[in-house]
Amino acid sequence: MRAALVGVDFGKGEFAASLEELGLLSSSAGAEPVLTIVGKRASPDPALYVGSGKAQEIAQAVQDGNLDLVIFNHALSPAQQRNLERVLKVRVVDRTSLILDIFAQRAQSHEGKVQVELAQLQHLATRLIRGWTHLERQKGGIGLRGPGETQLETDRRLIGERVKALRAKLKKLQRQHETQRRARGRSNTLSVSLVGYTNAGKSTLFNAMTKAQVYAADQLFATLDTTSRRIYLGEAGSVVISDTVGFIRELPHQLVAAFRATLEETIRADLLLHVVDASSPTRLEQVEEVNAVLREIGADRIPQILVWNKIDAAGLEPAVERDEYDKIRRVFISAQTGAGIDLLREAIGEFAVGEHAMQAGAQQSSDEEDVRFSAPDQHTNL
Repeated sequence: MRAALVGVDFGKGEFAASLEELGLLSSSAGAEPVLTIVGKRASPDPALYVGSGKAQEIAQAVQDGNLDLVIFNHALSPAQQRNLERVLKVRVVDRTSLILDIFAQRAQSHEGKVQVELAQLQHLATRLIRGWTHLERQKGGIGLRGPGETQLETDRRLIGERVKALRAKLKKLQRQHETQRRARGRSNTLSVSLVGYTNAGKSTLFNAMTKAQVYAADQLFATLDTTSRRIYLGEAGSVVISDTVGFIRELPHQLVAAFRATLEETIRADLLLHVVDASSPTRLEQVEEVNAVLREIGADRIPQILVWNKIDAAGLEPAVERDEYDKIRRVFISAQTGAGIDLLREAIGEFAVGEHAMQAGAQQSSDEEDVRFSAPDQHTNL
């Protein structure tokens, strides 16, 4: 499907990187980006987002290039999307819809499919239009008395019922995850979650550390489903590592909400390994984007170790960097070549040992408190 990419620069920075990312997203979704059209504005046009002049320019380009699709690097309102499709005479997709489409293609597990369907329906509910003119509000008369609702209202009701059913399914899955986490908590098993920007190499690192065969590819959102494996780290004992969905700029809120059950592994983790593509020129911005999502889901207070991956592409050497309190702050590795993986395992082990020591200290203090309050009165009445 031949597509035109459209981006509007509002002077906020990162425009070029975001547009390049849109090209990767489009290819990941199966589209063929043929041309890119850019413009500058102070603010979005309420009716067409890009303004009438730019919309006519895009329409001409679509006609000349015989294109099938126009993909906007922004979130469009339902009205803007409808107006643009009327002018351009082809399907218009915004950034949110594009990401939802990729998630729908990649979801493999039952849970992943449920979460994606929920996010899609929530997005679709805002975009229902009166396209069913042959089924306008039913007229009265013998044999013609209907339920008294338009097709639009029927669609909304059906979507609402399906959303309710999907949310019930996700709550059930959430309870199952909570049971599994409680079992891990009773066995004092450290929980570690891999988080990071999409395509930072989380799944490749997960495979390198656990010898798993999780699907990993050089594409955005290569894997969506959370996978957990147990590894042994010597004196630190067993640790459960989970590979989670990647984050991206302007991750649709519907996805963040729908993927709560998956992201619970991140929220409940003892340690986050924040995987960063060390070779990316926008790595610092990507780190901030991930931290923004972590704040949104309530996981920003969990201890983090920054894992600078792809050092082979960045021309760096394996190393460990500590902060002023001698705690490990960054580990430089290459999941692809295996360089520095041993340093990362040692870093996780060091954290685990520290956690076990803190838990033991807390337990001892609790036991001493119990003994102090339960000790019999030593005074005797004379």
